[in-house]
Amino acid sequence: MSLPSQPVSVFNRLREQAGLTLKEAAEELGISETTASRYEKGRQKVSAPVVRLLERLARERRSIQKPSSASFRFIDLFAGIGGLRIGFEGIGGHCVFTSEWDRFSRETYALNYPDNHEISGDIRPFAEEPSLVPEHDVLLAGFPCQPFSLAGVSKKNSLGRPHGFLCNMQGTLFFDAARIIAHHRPAAFLLENVKNLQSHDKGRTFAVIMATLREKLGYHVQSRVISSAPWVPQKRERIFIIGFREPTGFDLANLPLPSVEDGPKLGSILEPNDAVPPKYTLTEHLWTYLQNYKAKHEAKGNGFGYGLVGPDDIARTLSARYHKDGSEILIRQEGKRPRRLTPQECARLMGFERPGRPFRIGVSDTQAYRQFGNAVAVPVIEYLAEAMKPFIAEVMRRPQDPEHKPMLASADIEVPVG
Repeated sequence: MSLPSQPVSVFNRLREQAGLTLKEAAEELGISETTASRYEKGRQKVSAPVVRLLERLARERRSIQKPSSASFRFIDLFAGIGGLRIGFEGIGGHCVFTSEWDRFSRETYALNYPDNHEISGDIRPFAEEPSLVPEHDVLLAGFPCQPFSLAGVSKKNSLGRPHGFLCNMQGTLFFDAARIIAHHRPAAFLLENVKNLQSHDKGRTFAVIMATLREKLGYHVQSRVISSAPWVPQKRERIFIIGFREPTGFDLANLPLPSVEDGPKLGSILEPNDAVPPKYTLTEHLWTYLQNYKAKHEAKGNGFGYGLVGPDDIARTLSARYHKDGSEILIRQEGKRPRRLTPQECARLMGFERPGRPFRIGVSDTQAYRQFGNAVAVPVIEYLAEAMKPFIAEVMRRPQDPEHKPMLASADIEVPVG
């Protein structure tokens, strides 16, 4: 997740609500891409007929949703490109609120999910006034992982910058989600973060998070690190924190998972190499650099370097830095230098796209790689959502126990200092 972006134009907002890429919008409106780009960037006033047409297209797209058939309502915080949302829509949920402050992620999100609500940006104003968030039964939040990831901590340490909760821009956003939980008291929540959250600051960060959810908010909370390898051909370990407002029989620790040995291999998501555009093949200069870099670190006895894989392999973790050199997942090519994954292959690697469920990408390759590198593996969320489904329904049927109240109201939740 990146820093907050500048306010978007009316054209951009309506185009996203209509689910159109810039090129599609130009074609639909009968204008040139150059004119559409000027509208998008606010460099030219949008004509009234164009606004009216975009508003109509946006209304038509919103009407696609049929929320009356939903069995529960959920909100999608730090939404990224909607990986958590897919899993909970799949079990009958209806998304009533979305928050994501990166404008490129919002663009991808808007392209792929018709909504009856606008995508909100910064979550902090809503945390300060949680009543602005619609009533909901389930809260989903993939709160920013960079302050807690191994790579993020290492980089911040090298630059002398704070990390974890001391990273005021991103590290404290967990408490914004906690304030919304305290105010709305949803039946359940699912939070997701990097595996390193457990060990960050010698376990103190994770202890504060769990104490906030259990002791201050009064939820019945469980956590577990789960790898994506049984579902997608990628070794991606993430921690999932699941809580219910009332006691249930849900048992995350003993939830049976599919076998990694039976999981898919990269061949299931790859295009034939000869069908991939040449721009994804590494340049001679970059390939030479990566080989020398790997050789240098091998001589020092460590494992830094690129990951070269083929159709029968499982990939390393796709990261947000993949756009820089693609080094963690390079695809072998017979008689040629290796290549990066294409963005569409990344969509499949993360489980966003599969047969019968396309995933649209309207942003640059650089932004797409960042978005998929920051995303969740969708099939893992779908599996957890199915496991949670009967218990969500159970808690929704039961009245809240008047003796079981949170120790703190949303306004009383404070970020630890030091």
